[in-house]
Amino acid sequence: MERLKRTEKNTLTERVLQFGEGNFLRGFVDWMIDKLNKENGGDYGVTIVQPLAGGLVDKLNAQDGRYSLYLRGLLKGEKVEETRIVDCVTRGINPYTNTDEFFDCAKNPDLRFIVSNTTEAGIEYKPNQNPDDFNGLTFPGRLTLFMKKRFDEGLGGFILLPCELIDKNGDNLKECILKYSVDWGYGDEFEKWIETENHFTNTLVDRIVTGYPRDNAKEMEQSYGYLDDMIDTAEIFHLWVIEGDEKLAEEIPFHKIGLNVLWTDDVTPYKKRKVRILNGAHTMTVLAAHLAGLETVKDAMDDELVFSFMKQGIFEEIIPTLDLPKNELEQFANDVIERFKNPFIKHYLLSIALNSVSKYKVRVLPSVLEYIKKKNREPKRLVFSLAALIAFYRTDAANDDKAVMEFMKTASAEDILKKTEYWGEDLSFLLPTVQKHLDEIEKNGIRKAMEKVVD
Repeated sequence: MERLKRTEKNTLTERVLQFGEGNFLRGFVDWMIDKLNKENGGDYGVTIVQPLAGGLVDKLNAQDGRYSLYLRGLLKGEKVEETRIVDCVTRGINPYTNTDEFFDCAKNPDLRFIVSNTTEAGIEYKPNQNPDDFNGLTFPGRLTLFMKKRFDEGLGGFILLPCELIDKNGDNLKECILKYSVDWGYGDEFEKWIETENHFTNTLVDRIVTGYPRDNAKEMEQSYGYLDDMIDTAEIFHLWVIEGDEKLAEEIPFHKIGLNVLWTDDVTPYKKRKVRILNGAHTMTVLAAHLAGLETVKDAMDDELVFSFMKQGIFEEIIPTLDLPKNELEQFANDVIERFKNPFIKHYLLSIALNSVSKYKVRVLPSVLEYIKKKNREPKRLVFSLAALIAFYRTDAANDDKAVMEFMKTASAEDILKKTEYWGEDLSFLLPTVQKHLDEIEKNGIRKAMEKVVD
């Protein structure tokens, strides 16, 4: 079989610069742009920039930017499947080896959108960064250099659509850039241009993208009739909430093809609902599920004990901490459960478990603290999930920052809960319960321990 490539030149105008060649953006944003091009006569070419020195743009370029996307899932109880070749990517750039090619993009007057997904830790300001040390810069630092090149060309600004899962992602990215501008002496006119000529939108993204189907990629290639190293898989459900007005929405009119893209004046309630319920359910469940010998989210949904643990955590401990209408929250939670039960997707627990310490702080801990504040008692499943996290990090399956793994593997529960740089505050008040659960897990196993917190 031949490799998937183009049969004719890609003539799309490069209007989108995308930081991130990973599964999520290709299975979410690029899928939307591809649909807009094909179903609404759009002319949106995507230039992908590799955010890390090691990445996939070489494989992507070997296929002329093309790849297969396989969508499958449940939609109102019915199984739905869709396969398409995504054609909107014009090229990939490794800025560490082709820095000039990267900066030349700033000279393109047609470039209008900047999309990013550089992980939850990607939007970060670090003092004392050297603008001459490109490889040592943070993502916002490299973006500051790029935007300065744009400014120096006398060209207009961008609509920035960061997809990192942090609160106020657009505001935070803008703040980082303005700080670097001050550090590097770029002057008032550049800062005014950043403020007035660019739109830093806060966004919320929601789609489970499971990526390369390692277990059946060869079978899929046989059915497609071509080789494809960049196959991506995802669920049917999708939601993109963007803070912005109708004028911005018209510049990239996803609504004209019926995509679930919502432009709003406040993304906060949508983000809080998604992070607390969907992401929170993942993080509270997957570590215990792995310790229970399970491998995928679907396995967890089919396991009566683990499923009950997760469902009770969502409906009895997470939803009561949220201020949106209860019926709306319960409907969203039921949709989440249907998505988790997707029979087509093999979402590995260990993939979700990556960097679980920082994920617990963002996704689960706020529900724990709010529940205690409202109910004056601890949420027993969510606190149990913290004990399961500690037990998980004592195994060799953990995957996190090296220093985090080394500390978590040997530290006592007390020292872990006191680690304010992990949690944002001292969690020692949870020690009696966490220690009790941890002792039970180590003595009798995760299942026996979990049974004691499941009604």
